[in-house]
Amino acid sequence: MQENNTEKQKRRSNNPNGRPPGSQNKVNREFRETVRMLLESNADNVARWLTLVAEGDGTDRGRPDPGKALDLLARLAEFAAPKLGRVEHVGDGGGPVRIIASAHDEAL
Repeated sequence: MQENNTEKQKRRSNNPNGRPPGSQNKVNREFRETVRMLLESNADNVARWLTLVAEGDGTDRGRPDPGKALDLLARLAEFAAPKLGRVEHVGDGGGPVRIIASAHDEAL
């Protein structure tokens, strides 16, 4: 008897509600959506604030700090787009992936 994908995920993650490993719960998803909408509605302000950090505001306390501006931008980007995970493709036994092509493949 074959088991479906959801049953495999439940067993693999030891998670009784069956949510796949790494997926966000409803609260986290809603929070990220709220922050994303806040950033979208304040895009002009965010750009101005980042420029002030990068270029300084003309006072001794507001010295130019482009590195900090980039750091702030990277932190904000996490709310708009999720971080991508690294994926490594390996072949049998952890070796290189083998691709076998035939003349039949070219006709498709």
